[in-house]
Amino acid sequence: MRFSTRAPHLQPNSISIAFESHQGTLVNLSDSNPTRHSLCSKSAPGLYHAEARGDLASRKLLAQFLSNRYRGEVDPNRLHLLGSTSAAYSWLIKLLCDPGDAVLAPRPGYPLISNLAALECAEVLDYTMHWDGSWWIDTAQLETLAAENQERLKALIVINPNNPTGSYLAKDERTKIISICRKYHLALIADEVFFEYELNGCGQRLAGEDSVLTFALDGLSKNLGAPGAKLAWLQTSGPKEQADEALERLDLIADSYLPMSQLITAQLPNLLAEIPSQQKRIGQRTRRNLQTLKEIVEFSRTGTISILSPEGGWNVLLRFPSFIDEENLVLELIEKHQITVQPGYFFDLLIDGFVSLSLLLEPKVFRHAANKLVMAIDEIVEANS
Repeated sequence: MRFSTRAPHLQPNSISIAFESHQGTLVNLSDSNPTRHSLCSKSAPGLYHAEARGDLASRKLLAQFLSNRYRGEVDPNRLHLLGSTSAAYSWLIKLLCDPGDAVLAPRPGYPLISNLAALECAEVLDYTMHWDGSWWIDTAQLETLAAENQERLKALIVINPNNPTGSYLAKDERTKIISICRKYHLALIADEVFFEYELNGCGQRLAGEDSVLTFALDGLSKNLGAPGAKLAWLQTSGPKEQADEALERLDLIADSYLPMSQLITAQLPNLLAEIPSQQKRIGQRTRRNLQTLKEIVEFSRTGTISILSPEGGWNVLLRFPSFIDEENLVLELIEKHQITVQPGYFFDLLIDGFVSLSLLLEPKVFRHAANKLVMAIDEIVEANS
């Protein structure tokens, strides 16, 4: 595993070594931390102590929560706390990629990955997911891409379950992906923010995978269904030597952006305690709305609309005849029916004729809007028959 030159492995200098060995007896005349000099704000959480990976007490609490969830021990020293999973992507690309290097990511998939990679002067190479009644990864194409680009390829990204397809990684796909990472010396980046929201399937987490250097992304935003809860975590695992070096280099990146705010981590106990009940509420809502959509589509006048049934997450893809232009449909929905949806091309779907719907809406609102959508598509189909 070769890490980028942008996040070097730093060795302590003679001053830092001397400081560490005498810090209990030293007066630090350069100390610019106001909280150590009786100048702490009344609104601040108290004495500030910077930890690159985030407050240790918070990491221990999170590690215990994850250990219970995974039914296996999670080491708090292998967790980094940060503001969002988007920030985690940026940190990892900094860690792994020099300018011009590349990462593999699924298509269709989360469009923000390409933007984040571009901001780090890296490239995304798409590997394809196909639909034939269920979603599957073209692992042969994936290996070909890895072989052809191995000089500059640094990581393989998996979204589990994927957004927007809602598909979990299948067991054989998991085995093949890990094999490709080992063969071509790639880090595995696993975005598992939707993992707990099962709809019609189940998967196996990649978090904690130890046969290959693995970075698992998760956070409160999706676990709580609260976009404003900006606390995410990055879990590093894999062969010990590689994982330890990755953690030390990540510390350098984390220090450069300053640790997670203690004002936020102070709320972690209450936020973690709320996750089970909130996930139950969201799960009930998404399953109810998915069933409603199936009933509406079943009674479509033209019979030309179908659902690509998701296994997990809280979105669903609706398919219609490809002669209907996705962008024109969305514009018509906005102008004539006062509703909107995301067109499939936002997610780089390989063929035309899709929109993505959220299953989070209030049930009455969802039913009304979904009826309007299906009726609008039926009208276009009938007008072109």
